[in-house]
Amino acid sequence: MATTNINDVERMLDDLDPAMVTAHDAVHFRRILAAQDGVIRADRELHDAVRAARDAGDSWLSIGIALGVTKQAAQKRFGH
Repeated sequence: MATTNINDVERMLDDLDPAMVTAHDAVHFRRILAAQDGVIRADRELHDAVRAARDAGDSWLSIGIALGVTKQAAQKRFGH
């Protein structure tokens, strides 16, 4: 997943020409930012949960079942 860092955002905003951009409420922009932050936090929590399950001795099969994927898919995604 590609992410945009704050420096990239600042550069994009600095390059905007106010005469060429129609201003409107940024409610949707803020909603997208919040949703993206939620995705990042959820992905981190998922990785932590899988790591904890493995540390506790849970099998890739049980983790795969919890994720709705095969044990091979679970191991490929989380088995680093």
